[in-house]
Amino acid sequence: MKLNRRHLLSIAAASVLAPALPATAQGAPRVLCFGDSLTAGYGLGADQGLVPQLSDWLTRADRPATLLNGGLSGDTTYGGRIRIELAMPRHEPDAVIVELGGNDMLRGWTAADAEPNLDAILTRAGRGGRPLLLVGIQAPKGPDDWRADWAEMWPRIAARHGALLLPDLYAPLAAVAPDLRGPLLQPDGIHASAEGVRRIVAELGPVTAQLIGRLAA
Repeated sequence: MKLNRRHLLSIAAASVLAPALPATAQGAPRVLCFGDSLTAGYGLGADQGLVPQLSDWLTRADRPATLLNGGLSGDTTYGGRIRIELAMPRHEPDAVIVELGGNDMLRGWTAADAEPNLDAILTRAGRGGRPLLLVGIQAPKGPDDWRADWAEMWPRIAARHGALLLPDLYAPLAAVAPDLRGPLLQPDGIHASAEGVRRIVAELGPVTAQLIGRLAA
């Protein structure tokens, strides 16, 4: 995907100027949560987004970590490929969670478009043997073969980089009958509500605890 120079500079500026917003835990490992609006906590209060709720879950599970919010609303895998080069030296994390791809799907991009970008992101994030967690998302709509390509991509990339994998961030919401999902989503019907995030974190938390456990190993 080609972006003009002005767009590239705006992505770089956003990465440099956006606050790190760590959910701090004294002496705990630093985990960079690198993603899009789902990671950033779009539309939610300061303590309701994915990062603060995940931090609370880890503390209750006796796996405290300092979570660094590297989410940028609207970001794609292509934008993340650019941002990761700035984010790694800025945050100096011990481990990295990568959650990108939803906006690629909304634009109709293919898994073949996204895969080299995710490869580049995970290669940079995992440099030096840094533990990784890849968080996928399944396309709810679209041609069957297009959706299948996306679903098959996540485990392939995770295996290639030795990363832990959560195949579908929204699986806990998709498991609820469509007519009962209203309270789990914001009015746009895309972003999770605070309660939706709580359900997501119940699935994401144990895998993140495994990520932190890899640091001890």
